[in-house]
Amino acid sequence: MFTHLLETQKTAVTAIVFVGTFFLMLTLGRLLKRRAGVRLGVLFQLFCITLAFYAAIAVYGVNVGWRNHVDAAAILLSTAFVLALLDRYLWEVYFEKKRQTTIPQFLRQVCALFVYLIALLVVLSVVYHAEGQLKALLAGSGIAAIVLGFATQDLFGGIIAGIALQISRPYKVGDWLNIQDRFAEVMEINWRSTRLRTNDGIYLDIPNYSIARSTIINLHYPTQIHAMRLRVGIDYNVPPNRVKDSLLRAASSAEGVMPEPHPKIFLMDFAESSVTYEIKFWMGNHAGYNDVCDAIRTNIWYELKRQRIPIPFPIRTLHLERKRARTAPEGHAEAQAILRGEPLFDCLDEAQLDNVLHSARINHYGRGERVIEEGAEGDSMFIVLRGSVHVSVLRNGSHIRLGSMRSGDCFGEMSLLTGERRSATIRADNDCEVLEISKEVMGEVMRDSPGCLTQLSEILAKRKLEGEGILRDAVQPGDNGEKELEYRASFLRRLRTVFEL
Repeated sequence: MFTHLLETQKTAVTAIVFVGTFFLMLTLGRLLKRRAGVRLGVLFQLFCITLAFYAAIAVYGVNVGWRNHVDAAAILLSTAFVLALLDRYLWEVYFEKKRQTTIPQFLRQVCALFVYLIALLVVLSVVYHAEGQLKALLAGSGIAAIVLGFATQDLFGGIIAGIALQISRPYKVGDWLNIQDRFAEVMEINWRSTRLRTNDGIYLDIPNYSIARSTIINLHYPTQIHAMRLRVGIDYNVPPNRVKDSLLRAASSAEGVMPEPHPKIFLMDFAESSVTYEIKFWMGNHAGYNDVCDAIRTNIWYELKRQRIPIPFPIRTLHLERKRARTAPEGHAEAQAILRGEPLFDCLDEAQLDNVLHSARINHYGRGERVIEEGAEGDSMFIVLRGSVHVSVLRNGSHIRLGSMRSGDCFGEMSLLTGERRSATIRADNDCEVLEISKEVMGEVMRDSPGCLTQLSEILAKRKLEGEGILRDAVQPGDNGEKELEYRASFLRRLRTVFEL
């Protein structure tokens, strides 16, 4: 009687465990489905029944030969539940929502197959203790896997590379890439390849493993604004700063060029028949690259035409050396008029003045270039023919600007005539032409016209007194005569020493 009662209670507890486990799992499934969006189907219901049955026979204490079949069914059916959780929380929540990455369905199926394979191996090795058969199976399947791997290495390489690209996201649909020496827009990214379209409407289908092995240049990361460059050749005779200013105006006014950052112009090379300049400009969406380049080149043509700057043809220059009569150098007339108005050259007649001009050099200086430097030795003087320069001195570690000089102004004569070091620094404000008269030229003048020594010493003495602030408008002629005589004698000795007279 007592044994029967215990058996009845045991049966009742087993039934309660079965029903409780079943409904508990169903309730958990409903919560996951309604609140978390986990998709559970018929396999989950079978898993609930199998798990409830497994719990019931475990409580009842049934130990029969077919129990291992129940274990195997529970493990295999639980795999479906695990895959449903992976599909929701890993693929959808983490990758699609958090990482904004769509995982191909094929990849999900491959992962699901891999999980099922692991579950099957666990069943065979743990539940059925089929180690020997399992080893033989793995050996045979290993050989087949090697053969299959060699046959599908490109396919799986593309899949793995596609996974890496989806996770790292070096580019996205709509980005423009510089890939395989082509500019193309990303149209589609799938598990095997990336599809792109060029500006000419040509589609490229590039395997992901090929992209993963190369350097990816994304023109639209982190923003669409990016810099591009184009080159143009200009005639050698045109000063570089003038060319740069013209190219800058042409590029800045072209439609599609971003106003910020400003375009930049670089002198890149001295080619065979032209000087090569590079224009660096910023633009937005790369889809308009051809239009922007067309606008810049068109503006360049018109700008150079207005500035009378030639775009050279490919040429070869043949130099023929012939003896010819000496001709007036460039800017001869302007320089002669300037020198005729300079007191330093009053003692020269027209022939001597022409000789000075023919022996002098006309130098070109670009914007910001230094003509002379404070403290340097000076053996020449300069006359500004075109453009302007500014004068500065170094005081307490900083340059102080004193003034400017323009066409017709002279500088550097004190150092040339007296041998003193340069008292100031002269820099070009813009592209300018400067006539340089050397010590050798002035030495010939002194030797041919000894009378110039006295006149030059008087001029230098007067400038010395003016520089010291002694001579002013209020000072009457004849004042400070002793000081002036002393300076004249001093400068006369120095002139003879400098020019070895």
